[in-house]
Amino acid sequence: MDIKHDHRYAINLNVRGIQPSATLRINELSNQLRAEGKDIIKLGLGQSPFPVPERVVEALKEHAHEKDYLPVKGLKGLREAISGYINRNEHMRSTWEDVLIGPGSKELLFILQLAYYGDLLIPRPSWVSYAPQARIIGRSVHWLPTHAENNWQLTAEELDIICRDDPTRPRILVLNYPSNPTGCTYTDDQLLAIANVARKYKIILLSDEIYGEVHFEGRHKSIARYYPEGTIISTGMSKWLGAGGWRLGTFIFPPELRPLQDAMAIIASETFTSTSAPIQHAAITAFNGGDDINEYLRQSRRVLKVVGEYTHRRLTEMNAVVQKPEGAFYLFPDFSSYREKLAGHDIKTSQALSTALLEKTGVAILPSSDFGFVPDHLGARLAFVDFDGAQALKLAGGDYAELELGDDFVNQACPRLVKAMDKMEQWFHSL
Repeated sequence: MDIKHDHRYAINLNVRGIQPSATLRINELSNQLRAEGKDIIKLGLGQSPFPVPERVVEALKEHAHEKDYLPVKGLKGLREAISGYINRNEHMRSTWEDVLIGPGSKELLFILQLAYYGDLLIPRPSWVSYAPQARIIGRSVHWLPTHAENNWQLTAEELDIICRDDPTRPRILVLNYPSNPTGCTYTDDQLLAIANVARKYKIILLSDEIYGEVHFEGRHKSIARYYPEGTIISTGMSKWLGAGGWRLGTFIFPPELRPLQDAMAIIASETFTSTSAPIQHAAITAFNGGDDINEYLRQSRRVLKVVGEYTHRRLTEMNAVVQKPEGAFYLFPDFSSYREKLAGHDIKTSQALSTALLEKTGVAILPSSDFGFVPDHLGARLAFVDFDGAQALKLAGGDYAELELGDDFVNQACPRLVKAMDKMEQWFHSL
């Protein structure tokens, strides 16, 4: 008798049913539609529009010959540079031994959850990969409620409520600010209050500060200042240096969590071994900084601030409820005011809304259901990044160097974004 084997059933049950990462999925779909000749405006994937600074690119060229396996925890010179960078920015006293390097902070977050046997606490809305990673590993995920009227910020009271009934349970809280998907950030008082609750319950706090350098006013502050003994700072080069595809992330640990860092290094040694050698060598230049990188960041922030404020205003004029961004390159509009009109077109979920918008206007955004919300929450994440970042930086530092940036700059530097807002506005008004 011929026995047919169905290998599907041998797939890890934690993985079955999980879709590929939503941000990568929308990017691949957008690229596919573009390849088919459609005019797609890509507001789905949150990729920095800006080029990698020239001096860092030159450093990569200079080190292209580096071919040796590097230490699992990372190149000592780079770990020293990252420690210095954090100490300058956050007035901390980390040492190079507190730093762990990985091929993207996403990979490091995954092995953190493998190494530490605790529940994952995630404020909703959250970045798309936190919860699926926990599910793949088999960890419990607890969503923490946040509210639009509070800029989607976690409060210390809400954190306390979820911990008080089982105060000794091991937990990791992921705090991401400036936030993906909202663009909002925390005040000093909010950080201090959350830090006090985290200390009370001995929570490990993973502070995802990948967008810290693109706080529009350059005033990002780490919660590690208030809870140094229990906070791991996560950052990298993807969002503030435009080097997402280089795949380099870093965790900075307090000495008290050295055993956890060592455990993660053991997992790293048996999985990815080490991060690409040429990129680690080049990253030293990036994290050591300098006047040119400071100017790059200053102009990046100017551009992102005016583009964020323009996009916020346009969405508000469309009757979306949306918070004004303070950093990063995201907005999280709620289109519930169109619920009845959308239902008349059989659009009742955020996924159906995003699909219809892509089909009808060519504007690619992501549904709020990818960020932890129930399907019928009519929200979306919009990444205002479909513009030529090199041209925008040149314009901001040239013709507009002494001028306040406004709509005229956005029209000149970001015509596709303007076009996206026009198309969205026309579509919503036509419902």
